Amino acid sequence: MNHEDYMLLAIEEAKKAAALKEVPIGAVVVYQERVIGRGFNLREQKQDPLLHAEILAIREAAKYLGSWRLEECTLYVTLEPCPMCAGAILQARIPQLIYGTKDPKAGCVDSLYHLLNDERFNHQTTVIDGVLQETCSQMLRNFFRTLREEKKQKNKQTQL
Repeated sequence: MNHEDYMLLAIEEAKKAAALKEVPIGAVVVYQERVIGRGFNLREQKQDPLLHAEILAIREAAKYLGSWRLEECTLYVTLEPCPMCAGAILQARIPQLIYGTKDPKAGCVDSLYHLLNDERFNHQTTVIDGVLQETCSQMLRNFFRTLREEKKQKNKQTQL
């Protein structure tokens, strides 16, 4: 499998989030060409700010390996990680991150900060961005467009 194949698996996870009216972000952790961790956003469902796709995938991978060190793993995620998730990537010692589309409002890999290649940390992560970028980006745009339309309809009904 190649980067696009694994990103398609992350996109499938993101679709699970969308089906629950969660922001459609999905992640998979790959070890020796095997997916050992999967996750999708569950913040709204569980009312837990920590339940990001990356965190769930990293937790599952750590459990699978029996170690918090994911030193031979690659994380694929549909959206550039936020500061919390970038920190988790560093803490887990993940050597490679592949993500789909940038997050100009909260991304801390390339957009707002460059946490994963800051040499002041004791670990850095190699990053590849833009894998299936248009698909990942369109999924998010569609989600937020639908959300705005539903809110507009609800407001119209309230006014009646």
